[in-house]
Amino acid sequence: MTNQPYGGGYGYGGQEPPGTPYQQPPGTPYQQPRSQPQAWPGQGYDHAYDPYADQQHTQQWQGQTWETQMQPPVAAAAPVTPDPVQVPEPAPVAAGEPEPEPEYGPATLAGNARITDAQRARAEGRSPVIEPGMQPALLTAVLGLLLAGGAALGTYALLVPLVVLQGVTAAGWFRLNGMWPARQGIALGFLGALVADAAMLVSDRSPGVILGTLGVWVLLSLVLQLRSHADPDERMYGLMATVVAAALAIAAGGYLAADADAVVVGAVAVAAATVVRALPVATAASVVIALAAAGGAGYAVGGMSTDAALMGVGAAVCALIGHRVASYDYPSRFVHFTAGVALPLAAAGPVVYTLGRVLG
Repeated sequence: MTNQPYGGGYGYGGQEPPGTPYQQPPGTPYQQPRSQPQAWPGQGYDHAYDPYADQQHTQQWQGQTWETQMQPPVAAAAPVTPDPVQVPEPAPVAAGEPEPEPEYGPATLAGNARITDAQRARAEGRSPVIEPGMQPALLTAVLGLLLAGGAALGTYALLVPLVVLQGVTAAGWFRLNGMWPARQGIALGFLGALVADAAMLVSDRSPGVILGTLGVWVLLSLVLQLRSHADPDERMYGLMATVVAAALAIAAGGYLAADADAVVVGAVAVAAATVVRALPVATAASVVIALAAAGGAGYAVGGMSTDAALMGVGAAVCALIGHRVASYDYPSRFVHFTAGVALPLAAAGPVVYTLGRVLG
């Protein structure tokens, strides 16, 4: 017996004349034509009304008929698990041995045009410490002579080259530490130097305001870094750079607190030592010759006195330390023309004031 959907047959009597197309009586539900009398496999009612029909059967619409076709079941694809990537572990480093340096390819003439001299030196296996050279040394000498001439003319004449020195010091220190642009830190350090200069002018060049301004600016630098959203390590690094930049810029105000004669001797000695240090001589010999030149320059401009020569040597020692610092940690040309110019003079500022008071 053939299973029939709702309605009980095909047409009115379950049969239709041969060759006569099937016509749907009005007002009756849709009936499946006799062209496909078979019912759905395993079903006794119209498959269109079964929402849980076998998913293996596919319906294709052609005109007013339903055609069913058995489709083979699709096997689920087995998940493919990729092979784990074998990452080679670095070779263990024995205790007390230095960690291996990063490898670089051979230096080429058509390489990166923006590579610094220090990076090229490190790639070639040479020391990354590159000294500023003669041009920054000449600029340091010019700025030192301007300080000496301003001190001889008066306090406000000294203030002009001193402000230039303090601004270049703050900017050069941040660039030396690889932090650029660092407008907030540079502005904060330079502002601290200006406040210290103004306080010394108001207090008749009292050196105590240098320490007071430095303490306040350390607190301001701490507050600035606490408001930063950077990582803790980066905040600490920025805090140290800001504090040191402000300290160097403010400490350069020692030229303003020192006597005029001490400023003349110290600035001329720094100028002489920096230029001699830049000569193409071996490092040890260059340091000795630079100290001797600084002592001779101090002796000459200080009235042929031994105290002036000692003051010149003391200022030159600090200047050479600043010169060495400006040569370290992958310096660039911009570092050489900022930190390389300013650090020798800025480092000698407190010593010029101290030796001027001690030696008279």
